[in-house]
Amino acid sequence: MAFELSRSSVAGLAVSLSVLAGAAQASDLPSRKGAPIAPLPPAITWIDAAISVKALTDYNFRGISQTDRKPAIQGSVELQFYNNLFYVGVFGSNVDLATSPPAEIDFFAGIRPKFGPVTFDIGVIQYYYPGEKQFIDNLGVFWTPKNTDYTEAVGKVSYSNDMFTVGANVFYAWDWLGVGASATYASVTAKVNIPQVEGLAISGELGHYWLGRTNLAIWSTNPPTNLPDYAYWNVGLSYTYKNLTADIRYHDTNLSKTDCFLLTADPRGVARGNAGGRFSSNWCNPSVVASLSFDITASSIGIFAPT
Repeated sequence: MAFELSRSSVAGLAVSLSVLAGAAQASDLPSRKGAPIAPLPPAITWIDAAISVKALTDYNFRGISQTDRKPAIQGSVELQFYNNLFYVGVFGSNVDLATSPPAEIDFFAGIRPKFGPVTFDIGVIQYYYPGEKQFIDNLGVFWTPKNTDYTEAVGKVSYSNDMFTVGANVFYAWDWLGVGASATYASVTAKVNIPQVEGLAISGELGHYWLGRTNLAIWSTNPPTNLPDYAYWNVGLSYTYKNLTADIRYHDTNLSKTDCFLLTADPRGVARGNAGGRFSSNWCNPSVVASLSFDITASSIGIFAPT
């Protein structure tokens, strides 16, 4: 028996065979989506440089003025290696201290391992005061060592997210300011970003200084002395726009003016004491310090780009 296929039946059969053949061919080919793309390894910045320049109305260091309440200009350069895991740098500032150095120059180095939002910082700082002169008054009494350079070991840890940063810090010196006394400074810090205004933040620090016993007379008429411990705190408001940060901050300690003099040998305090007054210093008094800083990294302008 002959079978007669209509034109529509032939067309339908052809379409069916074509679909089946296409399906068979497609099964032998890789998916159009292809194999998953292997993730790119994270970029590594083998070397970078962080540069900072700051102007301040007063250089306040842990509650004590280093510039006799006068303005300061500061700058630092920090070389960072392997995504800022290792660092080495130098910091400089003008100062006005009892031994009359023209500047403070600090050399520092360390390591900053990071685990998610937690960062550790373990390092060392060398405080160097070039061109010092031992402070001897007109009565022949010496009030300072010949050299106040000293070294400090540093340990820090911080936790940071988009809203806030909190940290804890410990600094230890075995020969503080060249007087032979040990010195341990510990503090907690916090910074909170204000979400309503981008770049605005409030921050503060609460610390305590434990100071030991000198192994020499701080001034020639006294024996070795137990230095006074003290508490220090600051709180301030900062605003950052691009590379510029403006900051206004309140600093204070619980040091009396007499204890402040014991730690600083403030020449004005010597003059007051020799004139029949009290040996005292205002360098530890409450103060409000304003600053403006400019910070930039070399990688942000295309130098030492990640690889």
